[in-house]
Amino acid sequence: MTTLSAFKTFTSGLKEQEQLMPVLFIGHGSPMNGIEDTEFSRRWTQMAREIPTPQAVLVVSAHWFTRGTQITAMDFPRTIHDFGGFPKELFAVQYPAPGNPALAEETASLIQSAKVELDHDWGLDHGTWTVVRHMYPDAKIPVLQLSIDYTKGPQYHYDLGKELYALRKKGVLIIGSGNMVHNLRMVAWDRLNDTGFGFDWALHMNDRFKELISAGDHHSLIKYESLGREALLAIPTPEHYLPLLYTLGVKGSKDDISFFNDKAVAGSLTMTSVKMG
Repeated sequence: MTTLSAFKTFTSGLKEQEQLMPVLFIGHGSPMNGIEDTEFSRRWTQMAREIPTPQAVLVVSAHWFTRGTQITAMDFPRTIHDFGGFPKELFAVQYPAPGNPALAEETASLIQSAKVELDHDWGLDHGTWTVVRHMYPDAKIPVLQLSIDYTKGPQYHYDLGKELYALRKKGVLIIGSGNMVHNLRMVAWDRLNDTGFGFDWALHMNDRFKELISAGDHHSLIKYESLGREALLAIPTPEHYLPLLYTLGVKGSKDDISFFNDKAVAGSLTMTSVKMG
C-alpha cells in the first residue's frame, strides 16, 4: 500500500459542478436487500432518480474497519461477499463498477488530519454494493470506499468527514452506509419479516437521533455515549454508527435534511436513512 504525502497535490480531472451533490446516510440492513425487491431497495433506486447523476460515488462502509485510514485505489474493485449463512444467489452477485485511482489520490490529498493509504486489496463490501447496485445497476459510475480507522474516536471521524466537502463540488456522491440502531445480539429472529417492528428503546433512540440531526446538534451525536442507556443499546459497537458522523461532517450549513426508509426491523435494527442537500 502507498502512503500519500500531505504536501502533494493530485487531480482526478473532475471539474466543479454547478449543483452541489447531496450527501446520503443509508441504513443498509441485511445483505439480502442487495438482491431482493424490498421497500428499502426500491427507495434506493428511487433516490438515484431524484438526485443528480454523480461523477463518482465514495462510500464509508461499516464493514471496512482498519488501523489507519485507507481508500480503494484500484481500477476495478472486486465484489466482496463478507457474510455467511445466506443463499448461494447472494454469493453469486458481482457488481463490476470501475474504480478511479486518480480520484482516490485526490481524496487522500484533501485529508490533512491523517495519512491516507492507497489500497489495492479490498474492494466493495456488502455495505457498499448491496446499496449501490440498486441505485446504479449499469455499474458504469466509479465507486470507491474509504475505510474507518478503528483506533480513533467519534470526533476524529466527524472531523475527517469535513475534509471531504470539496468532493461534493465535483459531483462525487458521498454515502455513509451503516445503521443508526444496530444491536444484533437483541434481534428478534422470529420477527425478521415484520417490517416496522422495533423495541421501545430502539424506536425511542431512533427518534432521538432524528431530532438531533434535524436540530443540527452534532455535538450530542458525536458524544452519543452520553445520551444514556438506550444509546448504548442502540450502539453496542460503533462501526455501523460512525458512517453517520462522516456524512454529518460533510454536511453544508444550507443543506436541507430529509429522512427516508424510516422503519425498524427485527426489534433492534433501524433502516432510517438521511438525505442532506
